[in-house]
Amino acid sequence: MTVAQSLQQFYTENNFKNDGGKSDDFFELKFKLITLKLPNSQFRKDVIHVHDIQHILYNCDTSWKGEAFIAGWEIGSKMWKHFPIGFMSLWAAGFSLLNYPKEVLKGYKEGIKCKGIIDLPHTEEALLKLSLNEIKELIKKEETLSFSWWKFLFWSVISSSVFLFPLLLLIAITFYFL
Repeated sequence: MTVAQSLQQFYTENNFKNDGGKSDDFFELKFKLITLKLPNSQFRKDVIHVHDIQHILYNCDTSWKGEAFIAGWEIGSKMWKHFPIGFMSLWAAGFSLLNYPKEVLKGYKEGIKCKGIIDLPHTEEALLKLSLNEIKELIKKEETLSFSWWKFLFWSVISSSVFLFPLLLLIAITFYFL
């Protein structure tokens, strides 16, 4: 089965459009009590297929538990290097650490063993023609880094800071004007 076929199956199973929402002007982030409708920026449209391929490779659903694993994986595979999409990975990891810290940790441990799909020199069209096994081989690092609690804690602090920054800014502004 090609990546393109796997993506279509993933999109169907998750009630997404055939292009994964790439053509939409907005996307939704669903939380327990609210749903945020955010602009679907060009940088997000350019890499949504990469994110969705990661879900398929690791058999992660689109719940926050699945997103927690993927956020951890993206941090471990150094997707944070790709601004601004890396910022979204850091934010998602920060949020996920509050809800599913074990999934973030599991994703991070898997991510340090891999090169990021985003770092492959393949076009989207070329990636879609590959099989999932070919992608797995392409992202496998020749030398596996050993897990370090210090590095994980460092990225946990960074991602939590990215997630909490708007709240901390709001609190600081409030105290400034009081």
